Amino acid sequence: MDSANGTGVKEFILLGFEVGQQIRSLLLIFFTILYVLTLVENITIITLVFRDTHLARLPMYILLSNFSWIEMCYVSATVPRMLFDLTSLRGIISFRNCFLQFYIFFALGSTECFYLSAMALDRYLAICHPLRYPQIMSPSSCYGLVGSCWVIGFLWYLVPAVLISRLSFCSSNVINHFLCDAGPILSLACPPLGVAPIISQFCLNALIIGNMFFVMLSYSTVVNTLMKTSSQGSRMKAFSTISFHLLVVFLFYGSVAGMYLIPGGENQSAITKAVTLFYTAVTPFLNPMIYCLRNDQVKAALVRLLKGKGSV
Repeated sequence: MDSANGTGVKEFILLGFEVGQQIRSLLLIFFTILYVLTLVENITIITLVFRDTHLARLPMYILLSNFSWIEMCYVSATVPRMLFDLTSLRGIISFRNCFLQFYIFFALGSTECFYLSAMALDRYLAICHPLRYPQIMSPSSCYGLVGSCWVIGFLWYLVPAVLISRLSFCSSNVINHFLCDAGPILSLACPPLGVAPIISQFCLNALIIGNMFFVMLSYSTVVNTLMKTSSQGSRMKAFSTISFHLLVVFLFYGSVAGMYLIPGGENQSAITKAVTLFYTAVTPFLNPMIYCLRNDQVKAALVRLLKGKGSV
């Protein structure tokens, strides 16, 4: 992406966390442990679904195992670089690597938005159309849905990323963030900025609002169906599953919407860094526990795996 850069900028400087060395060391230790635990959690879920023949046939767990792949990629797009910069006071990143991180970060975020919608669709079909659910959400359909989320997610923000990378950058090359994000990069660009900021914001608004609306509509329909048709026992079990799904949706969209939809959401650097850190490092750690590790079927599969027994 750097070939069209109209200035002599060859690198950026990521300011990261402007704290003392002792705090930097504590942050390094904490987020290293958090990153390793996040990888372990998600690898455990993927392994359980892959090894357990019962879970591997269920659409919800096919989707959850692939969601774990997204989470591992998402956290790995930013956290290793952040950890590296915590060990150094320089924070230098090349123009090419900065925009590569910028694009991958937004592509994976877009993929996660579509994936949360796919999981909401799965719950809607399972509860509102139980007789047709096995045919509609067959394993092949699930993998097709997964592939579609990845493809659309990586195409969604491609045009804005290319347009922003073609801007000229003047005066400063210092990014007041710990990653290459749209707002801080655009603040360094020389005017005129053309249509890049408009297209970028339009894509973000359509992505976040559209998927949030679909997710909330799906779960609202599910709740309405459960209130009308289910027995008390099955209703409580379904509500328990849905509540965990909604918690993940709230954690992700609550922070992302605050960053990219609210005017001025990216302008306060300290708040921006804290919110970004939450949805890039903390949320991927919490999601496996919320979605799977409290689930009875997952617990049973984990016991079978630890005992060396396959599922029948």
